[in-house]
Amino acid sequence: MKIQRYRHEMDHSYTLGATLTFELVKCAPELASRIFISSETELSGGIGELLKLCGQNEIPVEKNDKAFNILSPKGNCFVIGEFRKRSGKLREGSHLVLANPSDAGNLGTILRTAAGFGLKDIAVISPAVDCFDPKAVRASMGAFFHVNIEYFENIQDYMARFPQNHRYAFMLTASTPIRRISIREPYSLILGNEAAGLPEEYADFCETVIIPHSRDIDSLNLPIAASIAMYEFTKEKWEG
Repeated sequence: MKIQRYRHEMDHSYTLGATLTFELVKCAPELASRIFISSETELSGGIGELLKLCGQNEIPVEKNDKAFNILSPKGNCFVIGEFRKRSGKLREGSHLVLANPSDAGNLGTILRTAAGFGLKDIAVISPAVDCFDPKAVRASMGAFFHVNIEYFENIQDYMARFPQNHRYAFMLTASTPIRRISIREPYSLILGNEAAGLPEEYADFCETVIIPHSRDIDSLNLPIAASIAMYEFTKEKWEG
């Protein structure tokens, strides 16, 4: 298979780095098509364990410096995994819902936090950034392989699938602070685009929530707001 820089229409993507590739091989070996290692890679320690897992799962390993020149030209990466894309399908239960996220790094950071707080089913409302973008996968630090992501054309399609979920929309125009919210499960934590937030129409079908902060800033950035929301709604799991 020809090696080429990632594009959205491709049927595969890449893990750029040893940590991410290890998570791929450990958590989703059936998706891994091949592993590239640089001629500068030390085949000991964690890399040795990775190669052992590849052998156990019959995943081809190639020493291929050309792959690194194409996929990671900055020269700070010595292991790359190639994996097949797989469409996610949300399960019943509580979800994180991201409406029109536009930054791959932000999305990856949120995926890592979601995995950390156990909120592993994530709906993404289009148009949105591609979750398979290697930048998103890398920003997740491998958490990408611990979560389940499904894209929806619009919020109405999502609500039609999960009408039983209590919807909490995080909006600057809301009046109810997060600490006063009565949490009802299953829930959907809905956050908007980095620049525009959620449209006002979300107030018609969601309970609106605000995360209070000082007037020194106009808003929290999306990954931080999502982190606070997820912690507040799951904290009983971690405070015991």
